[in-house]
Amino acid sequence: MKALVLGGYGAVGAPVVRLLRGRGHTAAAAGRDAARADVRIDLGETGLRGYRRALRGTDVVVNTAGAEDPALITAAAEAGAAFVDATATTGYIAAAERLAPAAPVLLSVGLAPGLTNLLAAEAAAVRPRPRSIDIAVLLGAGDAHGRAAEEWSFGLIGTDFPDPATGEPVRNLTGARTFRIPGHGRRRLYRADFSDQHTLTRDLGLPVRTRFGLDSRAATAALAGLTRLPAALRLRPPAGLHLPGSDAWALLAEADTGAALLATGRGQSEGTAALTALAAEAAPALPPGVHHLHRVLSLADAAALPGIEVRHRAP
Repeated sequence: MKALVLGGYGAVGAPVVRLLRGRGHTAAAAGRDAARADVRIDLGETGLRGYRRALRGTDVVVNTAGAEDPALITAAAEAGAAFVDATATTGYIAAAERLAPAAPVLLSVGLAPGLTNLLAAEAAAVRPRPRSIDIAVLLGAGDAHGRAAEEWSFGLIGTDFPDPATGEPVRNLTGARTFRIPGHGRRRLYRADFSDQHTLTRDLGLPVRTRFGLDSRAATAALAGLTRLPAALRLRPPAGLHLPGSDAWALLAEADTGAALLATGRGQSEGTAALTALAAEAAPALPPGVHHLHRVLSLADAAALPGIEVRHRAP
């Protein structure tokens, strides 16, 4: 398989390239920095000329660059290449779903969305069938996150999104709920506009809601406080931001019946890359159209990856 990895020298892209090459595939890191890229591409270029040239002979494009442009998907499909995107942005995923690509597109492929989708789909299959599922996303505040991930997280502050079940407006980083997360104790987490809850509410036919926090309680409380300030709408993370905390992450899908599935690991970027690389291998064999990870792979597939541990949480 020949893969073109957009942002292939970044926090997620570099390990995706390494993992694909380690599995015997050809993977080219693409980006603007000629010193680090195997293929120099400027995604801001009019007409995407360089990108279109690089698509020749490509089996799958893996977008880890944070560039959220449906034209990238359309161009890949026109060249006969599958497209995999690690984005968590609800609006961009909705725009991708409105396309009718002539090649496969695979979304929801990282930790959240991605592994959270697999956890929730498994929790929904437990009997008795739940009436709702809550997802908890706990990320390590001390982890080395990519710039795109930092900007996405800070972009939540002070903004609203529609509840996936009711359509009612929800302010990001409000609506606290306490979860019991093994290894982290009782944690107070807040609603956040991860795309998984929208896709899963539709696909599973029951309300799914995602809440977010950092392993640093102080950092989580600070984010929740900032979202109530009008000036916070203009906040952007300073370059090189490093908060106190670890690199451990934990994801929990908890049904209202008490059934719960937990996934843990270390290094958000490495975990995202592991799921993304697995998705990249699966995508070219899919039929044309837009797909999500929980319709393509199982939780057992994710649990088999090094560095990811999945288990049931005792009631």
